Amino acid sequence: MATSKNLVLTGFMATGKSTVGEILAEKLGRVFIDVDTAIEHRTGLTIPTIFAEYGESFFRAIEKGICHELCLRGNLVIATGGGAILDDDSRHAFLQTSFLLCLSASPELIETRLQTSDNRPLAKEWRERLNNRQPIYNAIPNQVDTSHKTPEQVAEEVLRLWKNESE
Repeated sequence: MATSKNLVLTGFMATGKSTVGEILAEKLGRVFIDVDTAIEHRTGLTIPTIFAEYGESFFRAIEKGICHELCLRGNLVIATGGGAILDDDSRHAFLQTSFLLCLSASPELIETRLQTSDNRPLAKEWRERLNNRQPIYNAIPNQVDTSHKTPEQVAEEVLRLWKNESE
């Protein structure tokens, strides 16, 4: 695969973006960037603190800036936050500059995964949030359902899709 395009994983929270992204970066010999981690490094604050002290709109502004910066780079594997792709400008930038792929999981699996995480400020009304976001996620041309698959299996499926697109 001779493309320098970024490989970008998006999708709802708890679908495996960060876990699969790390595996992909290792397999491809690329740098992995988790957008939420980049936001924490940029601000010096945790995501829950940003939401509590400054609100979601402040968070989304920083997120949008980082997403656009990453689109200017190449050879990255990027895991976006679940809401990053909702911004039309960010979504179009990723579609133009990167191989964008949406990870999904069954609602039952998402619920199970969210029960083991305490670092997600938007996890409360997650079902309503998922339903509202679903049309945007569904519009992304490349999709992988992570339900009933190991992260390694998901990574292999992503690589197959990316290779097919690159040919």
